[in-house]
Amino acid sequence: MEVIRTVKVKLDVPDERCDDLHQTKDQFLHCANTTAEWAWRHPNDYCVTSKQKAEKALYERLRSETELTANLVQKGIRRAIEATKSGVARLKKTDNTSQPHFSAWSVVYDKRSATFHRDHVSLSTVNGRVECDYVIPDNPEGTPIGEYLLNEGYEFRMSTLQYDRATESFYLHARMRRIESDEQESPTTSFSDAKHRTVLGVDLNVDGSLAVTSTGAFIGNADEMNHRRREFEKTRGSMQQTGTRSAHLSIQSMQDREHRWIQDELHRASNQILEEARAHDCTHVVFENLTDIRNRMASAKRFHAWAFRRLSRYVEYKAAMFGIEVKQVSPEYTSQRCSACGFTHENNRRSKHQFVCQKCEYELNADYNASKNIARKLLKRLHSGQKSSSGGAPCQCALASGTLNLNGDFYAYSVTEVEGESTDKPTTEVVGH
Repeated sequence: MEVIRTVKVKLDVPDERCDDLHQTKDQFLHCANTTAEWAWRHPNDYCVTSKQKAEKALYERLRSETELTANLVQKGIRRAIEATKSGVARLKKTDNTSQPHFSAWSVVYDKRSATFHRDHVSLSTVNGRVECDYVIPDNPEGTPIGEYLLNEGYEFRMSTLQYDRATESFYLHARMRRIESDEQESPTTSFSDAKHRTVLGVDLNVDGSLAVTSTGAFIGNADEMNHRRREFEKTRGSMQQTGTRSAHLSIQSMQDREHRWIQDELHRASNQILEEARAHDCTHVVFENLTDIRNRMASAKRFHAWAFRRLSRYVEYKAAMFGIEVKQVSPEYTSQRCSACGFTHENNRRSKHQFVCQKCEYELNADYNASKNIARKLLKRLHSGQKSSSGGAPCQCALASGTLNLNGDFYAYSVTEVEGESTDKPTTEVVGH
């Protein structure tokens, strides 16, 4: 399993070369926007989603219109085609979308347009190459820069150059890939031969706790994120009415702070999910499939869809470090099925956070119940995929007080927990008031 990490490092750009990078960005975005305009033909015709066709039609023209190297022209074309593909996918789902347009400050570099070193980088510009030192902290140990950028066990991949207007600073978002040695056993291989497979189910929510696991962990605060978002929208609306350049710059700065805060919250949540998975010796973490989430969840807006996808991606790339696989399952009936007896009915869900089975009267937090059903769906898939006629390796769901397999066999983590929590119903301390 390929392990990729992205490290943000500030660049020390010579003052006299800053303008070269700004011009490079302008011409790079020109390539992307020109390609997007050419490729986007909805609703009169089919949009072009072939990189080869786009390069054949536009490469020579864009080389003559810009001072970019061949590689940067190709990267600009390909960025637009990828965005066009995403737009076409949304059109197929009848979602509202429009021609892609690129305005954010960014330039994509790979090993042909940049030479990456452990302490500096050489970047191609409209005016030759510019060498920029990395701004490295005095003690990088324990930071992403120390763990990945300066680590010889990681190699540089395609990276993105960005610019922070507020601080007038350039940053390289370096993508680092872990180098696998011949002697090192792949995490994927080790877990495919594991003696057991234990699944951690995760239910994501637009209010209350951001994520609830099948082990009874209530992670993050979706209500706080919603409040923060609403306050930002309110402030941005009042500033937009002002219409001044100062207001525009303030909005951009606020948006950057908001984005960083949300990313930090999602990273914290992903770390807690993985802590649960590792603490319970899980081989798999499973989420609901996030496709069409806004249609399925009445209160889920574009913000929630973005946050949920980002959270699942954070969990996935971090899980690879520990050989834990991340999967998705269909969300169908996970909120209506009783995780104790299997009875499924819409009336089982009393309220947003209360689940009471109409058949066996099992009562627990609704999100916690859903997380166990999500885990069970993956268990069924893993069990059915086993080749051994004897049933293969045990498949079990990680719960708060033990594990449960598809046959309903419960195994407590300790003898004292068998009596107190054999039904695996969260206590008030775990669930909250």
